[in-house]
Amino acid sequence: MSDTKNKLTHEQFITTAIEAVNTEISALALLTEQIDDRFAQACDIILACQGRVVVTGMGKSGLIGRKIAATFASTGTPAFFMHPGEAGHGDLGMLVKGDVLLAISNSGESDEIKMLLPVVKHLKIPLISISRDKRGMLPRAADIVLTLGQSQEACPLNLAPTSSTTATLALGDALAVALVHARNFTSEDFALSHPAGALGRQLLTRVEDLMHTNSENLPLINQKAPLQQALFTMSAGRLGMTVVTDDHHKVVGVFTDGDLRRGLEKGIDLQTPMHEVMVNNPRCIGKTTRASDALSVMNENSISQLLIIDDEERLEAVITVHDLLQAGVK
Repeated sequence: MSDTKNKLTHEQFITTAIEAVNTEISALALLTEQIDDRFAQACDIILACQGRVVVTGMGKSGLIGRKIAATFASTGTPAFFMHPGEAGHGDLGMLVKGDVLLAISNSGESDEIKMLLPVVKHLKIPLISISRDKRGMLPRAADIVLTLGQSQEACPLNLAPTSSTTATLALGDALAVALVHARNFTSEDFALSHPAGALGRQLLTRVEDLMHTNSENLPLINQKAPLQQALFTMSAGRLGMTVVTDDHHKVVGVFTDGDLRRGLEKGIDLQTPMHEVMVNNPRCIGKTTRASDALSVMNENSISQLLIIDDEERLEAVITVHDLLQAGVK
């Protein structure tokens, strides 16, 4: 280990960092020159796969392989990572006919992967390799050979996998993105594999999951009723509003806490009939609308509630901004 007295200055740290990033950028530029019909053939094989894409790799290649497998799985391509060392001691049973094996080895000479190849050949499983070049036992055994190019590692010793692992990760992302396009994978599809957290709430939660329905005694008042009566209805409903209907129970307007405050500031009479103070043509939304889209409508129109109305123009449900925020919708 070097003497700690040789510590770099802040300027040298920054210069070293920029050099490392630029070295990895050069590796990515070299990678683009390696993407050709072999890449398209690899995509064809994965699309035709009836099983899973099994990704394997040792050491740093294995760590990158785990990320590639996770990206595949979350974007519509069933995949998992198989540790090549453990595979030789039983985990190779994970690999079955109908699968595709994506094996990663920068040198193409990983001993752990080499031991797996006879079984892969026996099962007639398509083998796609990722390596620095076409030399080595792995690319020679592969059906499709994807290469990274002879790039310089960002490590000053040109030993630690740095640029090569960045290029491998980018190539895996490129495969996943190409497959997303080929499968017409949608944001709804993506949401099904990401139900937890903010992303899942944004993509999966619908208005119908959060809305208040008629079974909860929604606040309703006839358009001929006086404002004074509306106050009791609003208070009982606890939604900060009341929906105004005609004699046939069809929705004709809405009256909110904000409307009440503005009316009182103007000295409005509490005996004023609702049809004179209500807001006509209230904003409505479909119950299957994404909750995040409902929140956008509220924000764009500076309102706190949206109505859900049935085919007969009668109130079916109400959703408020509080409901959305409480559910973590953004």
